[in-house]
Amino acid sequence: MEKNIYIIKTQEVFDAIVVGSGIAGGWAAKELTEKGLKTLLVERGRPVEHRKDYIGEGLKAWQMPFRGSVEKALVDEQHYVQKKCYAFNDATKHFFGNDKDFPYSTPKDKPFDWIRGNQLGGKSLLWHRQSYRWSDHDFNSNARDGEGVDWPIRYKDIEQWYDKVELHAGISGSKENLEILPDSQFLPPFEMNPVEKEMKARIEKKWSTRKLIIGRTAHLSVPAPHHLAQGRLQCQARNECQKGCSFGAYFSTQSSTLPSALATNNLSIATNSIVHSVIYDPKTNRATGVRVIDAETLETREYFAKVIFLCASTLGTTQIMLNSVSESFPTGIANSSGALGHYLMDHLYGAGAMGRVEGFEEDYYSGRRPIGLIMPRFRDYNEKNPNFKRGYFYMAGAQRASWEQLGTGDGFGAEFKANIRQPGPWYFNLSGSGEMLPRYENQVSLHPTLKDKWGMPQLHIECSFSDNDWKMMEDIADTAANMLEAIGLKDVKKDIRAKRDWHPGLSIHEMGTARMGKDPKTSVLNGWNQAHDVPNLFVTDGACMTSSASQNPSLTYMALTARAADYAVQQLKLGKI
Repeated sequence: MEKNIYIIKTQEVFDAIVVGSGIAGGWAAKELTEKGLKTLLVERGRPVEHRKDYIGEGLKAWQMPFRGSVEKALVDEQHYVQKKCYAFNDATKHFFGNDKDFPYSTPKDKPFDWIRGNQLGGKSLLWHRQSYRWSDHDFNSNARDGEGVDWPIRYKDIEQWYDKVELHAGISGSKENLEILPDSQFLPPFEMNPVEKEMKARIEKKWSTRKLIIGRTAHLSVPAPHHLAQGRLQCQARNECQKGCSFGAYFSTQSSTLPSALATNNLSIATNSIVHSVIYDPKTNRATGVRVIDAETLETREYFAKVIFLCASTLGTTQIMLNSVSESFPTGIANSSGALGHYLMDHLYGAGAMGRVEGFEEDYYSGRRPIGLIMPRFRDYNEKNPNFKRGYFYMAGAQRASWEQLGTGDGFGAEFKANIRQPGPWYFNLSGSGEMLPRYENQVSLHPTLKDKWGMPQLHIECSFSDNDWKMMEDIADTAANMLEAIGLKDVKKDIRAKRDWHPGLSIHEMGTARMGKDPKTSVLNGWNQAHDVPNLFVTDGACMTSSASQNPSLTYMALTARAADYAVQQLKLGKI
């Protein structure tokens, strides 16, 4: 990466500014620069160079001071929220936000765990890479049951954009011809292990509506020629993903969209640049740029452009918009509807069941496959439960107990060590991903008095599970346990972690707060991710979502971003924005 792409101060008026460099921001930068726009990518965190800055890559537990654990004093001071993420450890901690520097507040009875990655590439370096299209069942959900407002788009509106982003990113999976989960443009799927194949056969024999399939993931199972041209190579199944991947085998800003944007010579980057607010001109009713605070010097500066794309993450984008106040928009830019900050959603994780599989003692697996199985949504699609609205899908997988699990059991001495060298019994699990309803009271706002180290108002987050959410999680656990028992598993145990230690936010799929909609009176954005009130302002990260479906949302962010960028360029050329 050439040094001269980085800027600090400039008098240039860019064609476009993109705030945030994660999955959505990377795509916005790629699409806008490839269409000829001089674009500035603004990132609040430090620069991260592909391969060079993956300092934890390849490190084994015994090569780290605390065997992969993070020093307690550091966790207590800087990472007391981030430590709750499954991917946080000594080899990845540098890719997580500093909770001390980026504080936020919540009511005591409504904890919210906000996981953040503040660096060039954002959470695209950390995401779990599951990639699923939404269906018309998902886009119709609000209209169907009256919760939230109707989406202004349907599947046909973004189908070609799914095609586009999938071909570039590289999505592995199997063609299943399921209406509820449309097929993608696939690379070859990863393979199920013998127990998973048996569980699939047993389940599908008993329930024709419940399919067990390999997951769909942004990993190069077999790279296409254009992936090799990007400098990306085949996935090695190392399970090193959150440390950064020098092979470029999984999709990230660094491995894929950023190199494409840089190749155009139309991209500039401002890192360590915390966007304070959007600059608005009431005479033209246009956003003209962004105000920035230097993360290191605390100096302020401004950048200007003809089009602004906010891709700073759901809550990051909303914080910027709420902080962008003016006489025209006293409660935040583009907020004439009053919807800004409301309808926060996350997915319902942590409920499911596990059971022991008898037999298969001679079977094992090699490598560390980057994806498990899924059971596409059947609840509220072709199997109803009248006790709650919406539905869920299951993530699944079979594995044998390893020395890591067996080593915590009873035993001592040579016999104990000999025993844990042998793989333990097989287990199969089903874990749900449920849809949270869009509710006005789940909201974010600016704290009236608390500020961060840069003098910006802290975000105050109020989000809790509803009665509908709890009923769904009960059904996820009960149905999983019943299914496992019905197919012959032993020692079946169900669990709902949300009753103990799983708060909203930990699914890391926060959505809503600047939702799309048909009516400017009830939504912030139109069907092109364009602000109803300010026509050259676009939001394409999770803040734009009108409902949450149950699938992982990142693939949809990519498609919406590519579509919005294409529309913005057209409108700019026509002189309409």
